[in-house]
Order: sequence, then C-alpha cells, then structure tokens
Amino acid sequence: MSALNKIGLDTQKSEELSELLSDLLSNYTIFYQNVRGYHWNVKGEKFFELHLKFEELYNNLFLKIDEIAERILTLGYAPNHKSSDYLKTSSIKETDEVNDGFKAVGNILNSLQELLVKQRVILDLSSEINDEGTNSMMSDYIREQEKLVWMYSAFLNK
Repeated sequence: MSALNKIGLDTQKSEELSELLSDLLSNYTIFYQNVRGYHWNVKGEKFFELHLKFEELYNNLFLKIDEIAERILTLGYAPNHKSSDYLKTSSIKETDEVNDGFKAVGNILNSLQELLVKQRVILDLSSEINDEGTNSMMSDYIREQEKLVWMYSAFLNK
C-alpha cells in the first residue's frame, strides 16, 4: 500500500496533481492580469458592456487563483507565488492587445480553451485518485467556463 497524505490521498499522485495545479495557477495568474489590462484599457465600440464584463471576469479569476493555491496547500505542497516563474511556465502569455475589445474577447476565448484543456487533465487525475475536492473544483470550473466560451463566442458572432 502506498503512503497516504494527511487527507488520505496517495502521496506520489498528490504531488503530481499539485504540480498540475501549480501550472494551472501560473496560467490563471497571467490570464487574470491580461483581463485587468482589457478592463483598464478597452476603448471604442461596446466599451460600457465590455468594461463591465471584463471586471466581472477578473473578479472571478481572482477568486479561482486563491482557491487553486489553497488546494495545493491542502494537498500538502506550497503554491508558487513568483510572477517571474509564472511568466516562464504559463502557456497563456502576456498580451499588449488591450485596447480593442473584440481582440480582447478573442484572446479570452483562447485563454479559456487553454484552461479547459489543463483542467480536464487535472479532472482525470483527481478522479483516478479519488480526490473529490480537486475533482469537484475542476468540474465546477469547466462547467462555468464552457458557458463563458459559448457567451463570448456569441458576442463575436462565431
């Protein structure tokens, strides 16, 4: 029988899961900052609508960043907090395209797709090791973000 951590999960698999969550944390953090940039700098057509939607989104991302970091701690590991590391490891990259609302929405859709792929990998592993806490969190994020993809796509008429 393998060693179990404090919450009764396989220690080795929990470490693997923690590493995946750390990568997710990096991506959420860069995505969050991009969305803050969209909110602050958007101009032109649909300004009022997008300014509010971007604020709603970055507030939601901020909460998820905290939840992901706390889940890493719950698994028995320390979440990374360094922006320099996030920039190195995140597949979501910083953007300079912050003024054009339609480009911003396109970038948001690309970032959501990236997160959804990563979260499904985490969902599979958390399911495999019976980690209901992480599994439930990922299921909630996926369901919510799939709806956002539909809504943002509808906005762009795609």
